[in-house]
Amino acid sequence: MNRSSESGQRGRPIAELARELGLAAGDIIPYGDTKAKVRLHVLEKKPPRGRLILVSAITPTPAGEGKTTTTIGLGQGLARLGESACLALREPSLGPCLGMKGGASGGGKSTVIPAEEINLHFTGDFHAITAAHNLLAALLDNRIYHRTGPDIDPRRITWKRVLDMNDRALRDIIIGLGGVMQGVPRETGFDITAASEIMAILCLAESHEDLKARLGRILVAFTRSGEPVTAGELAATGAMTTLLKDALLPNLVQTGEGVPALVHGGPFANIAHGCNSVLATKMALSLADWAVTEAGFGFDLGAEKFFDIKCQSAGLDTAAVVLVATCRALKMHGGVKKDDLAAPNPEALRKGLANLDKHVENIGKFGEKPIVCLNRFTGDSPEEINLVRQHCEETLRVPFALSNVFEEGGEGGLELARQVMRHAEKAASPFHPLYDWSDDVQAKIWKVAHEMYGAGEIVYTKKARRDLEDIERLGFQNLPVCIAKTPASLTDDPAIVGRPREFSVTVREILIAAGAGFLVPITGEILRMPGLPKHPQAEAIDLVDGVIRGMR
Repeated sequence: MNRSSESGQRGRPIAELARELGLAAGDIIPYGDTKAKVRLHVLEKKPPRGRLILVSAITPTPAGEGKTTTTIGLGQGLARLGESACLALREPSLGPCLGMKGGASGGGKSTVIPAEEINLHFTGDFHAITAAHNLLAALLDNRIYHRTGPDIDPRRITWKRVLDMNDRALRDIIIGLGGVMQGVPRETGFDITAASEIMAILCLAESHEDLKARLGRILVAFTRSGEPVTAGELAATGAMTTLLKDALLPNLVQTGEGVPALVHGGPFANIAHGCNSVLATKMALSLADWAVTEAGFGFDLGAEKFFDIKCQSAGLDTAAVVLVATCRALKMHGGVKKDDLAAPNPEALRKGLANLDKHVENIGKFGEKPIVCLNRFTGDSPEEINLVRQHCEETLRVPFALSNVFEEGGEGGLELARQVMRHAEKAASPFHPLYDWSDDVQAKIWKVAHEMYGAGEIVYTKKARRDLEDIERLGFQNLPVCIAKTPASLTDDPAIVGRPREFSVTVREILIAAGAGFLVPITGEILRMPGLPKHPQAEAIDLVDGVIRGMR
């Protein structure tokens, strides 16, 4: 018996799961008996037939609100009702897994398996992205060292290196020390792999040809005369595409109840666009009647980008949107401190409902009407649960479902599954984007900050204003915006909870992600390389007699 994890869940052989989805042996590349890559020709053989369900959340607590767990439980609930369902989820990053949040494969009786393998190295996608990203960095420095090709200005290099780890010591570094044979000294740093533009490219590309074209457009530096330097000019795209050849293929696994799941791509929503790959989403729509996906952190971050970037670029639309809330998060927005969130406090919860209201309003701005799902935690009082249900049904007039998928799996997701099916049949309508890509860059930033966050003012630093000039000069003004912002608040200040109004948002700089096809305004103090907490989760992880312990 394979005893590689504490859970012991292995599921059905992956070849058997694939056959039930209508996939032939030549359609998959098995990685052992628990996971497989799915070849892209499946999308040509099986046109999309399913309906897409998006799961997002209100502004979360630091521990998260169980959005992934709810997504998995909803898929299992649909399956228990006899429906054909397939999940499309993001891959976990080692940064959070070994840092503060732990794993990202769901929880309790609503997990994707094998959980420990998915949370650790999985099929190597993150490693491939890291290698491709750092190859481009190495080729760039090699051009500077040998003085070949464009006259690159070492002071205007925009391409850092990446590592799939939280490591604050690497945010700002100096390379090339040690003499003339060691390269050209310059300042640089590391981002986390999830923030790499190559991660975003992988998640938005729809073929190997599209991947290669996007990689070639990556802007890495400027010459001394101010002209852009791309990965294509450095002859990097062929090798980068080769490194990413298998990483582009979606990964097939299953939930603890045997529901198929395509787990692929892992951009964070606070520093990137926060969605799994377009290929995995379209493949889920091809393999099942219901494709259930998620968008990271709160609706103001991942879900806004899901609609304005992912759906716009890939031609996707939703049949229903689920907004996950918890009593814990609502009490936090009502002023309760983190250590006291488990204690019943109906009055604080009532105050915190303003944050829920804002996210429901935000969803409406895309022409959608959400189903509010209250993810139940042990200790939630009946009074608190009834307060949320009553507020949704009588004040907001939106469907409500209580979910207990952590403790009960698919059985605890039946109420939500029924609400989703009912809503998709009666209320589905085409979404409309928040802004037009052709709008002025500042107008797009204002539209997101004002409409989604509630901001009353945008402040641009001198650096951000110079970036705006470069964007206009280089012809990138028609790209959508992917705003990097704290997930802990509707504002750019993580200490402000609830529903603030008419606040100021500061844009420090604006990055050009030409390959991914969007601009990245950096707001507040957001960082693209997180740090570890005082006691990271890595301290609790061990391998004992071949069994992984402490991975949560």
